[in-house]
Amino acid sequence: MSLAFVFPGQGAQSIGMGRALAETYPAARAVFDEVDEALGEKLSALIWEGDAEELTLTQNAQPALMATSMAAMRALEAEGVEIGAAAFVAGHSLGEYSALAAAGALSVADTARLLRTRGRAMQQAVPVGQGAMAAILGLDLEAVRAVAEEAAQGEVCQAANDNDPTQVVVSGTKSAVERAAEIAKEKGAKRAVMLPVSAPFHCKLMQPAADAMAEALADVEIKAPAVPLIANVRAEAVTDPETIRQLLVEQVTGAVRWRESVQYMAGQGVTEAWEIGAGRALSGMIRKIDRAIACQAVGTPEEVKKALDSRG
Repeated sequence: MSLAFVFPGQGAQSIGMGRALAETYPAARAVFDEVDEALGEKLSALIWEGDAEELTLTQNAQPALMATSMAAMRALEAEGVEIGAAAFVAGHSLGEYSALAAAGALSVADTARLLRTRGRAMQQAVPVGQGAMAAILGLDLEAVRAVAEEAAQGEVCQAANDNDPTQVVVSGTKSAVERAAEIAKEKGAKRAVMLPVSAPFHCKLMQPAADAMAEALADVEIKAPAVPLIANVRAEAVTDPETIRQLLVEQVTGAVRWRESVQYMAGQGVTEAWEIGAGRALSGMIRKIDRAIACQAVGTPEEVKKALDSRG
């Protein structure tokens, strides 16, 4: 049975996430302390007892979700499950950074600082209210690409997240995305839902953020990951540190090819996926992509024990 560790992206955050892990496992607590120190602030206090709206801010949500994923990873390690138990790691958007930290390619402190920079840069790339994202439900990638092209009308509208066979997210200029939502419904989409996000991620409007990340990543040590990373923008395994550095820059403006990433892992024999950290969004997507892959969330002490039991 081949296992993959997958790491959630933005939207999975909630007040209180990771707290039980930190209270149960000293190694998990140490992750939050390390992130607090790296950022020079008590992000852990915001995560555990702060304001949900403040946690949702991109610059906070990104390092917070990584910290929670790494706390879950350290809890697993404390129970004897090493990163080498997985054949691959993969993450959805910012989750790619969590995956790299879990696989030892990036230090937790560097990852926290990079994600703070990434969150701020993505927020600042487009003035609030000028960009938008919408989930198109019930059309496949090719159909949504055609919708985005028709909706652009000289503005930016791109397929940004190919999440599963039933959901593709478009991103771009607000008016173009709103047009795409209407056109998609005319073309037979079951629903088109405007997403509560503060910026249009994974489209060319994010180029200033990609430039900022190129600068930030240039100074950071990246090691070869202990297990291969399935990169968002390639949907295939990578291990070379310099390739990873380049792909993390491309990822800011490039599409998240999650459906193809899961199909790639399935093609390599993966039959089980553990969602490491907050929420269950990726498990839901994976089930829609390939029902033969058994999924489970690993984000609480109870779920850590359940995961251990499943390995016999």
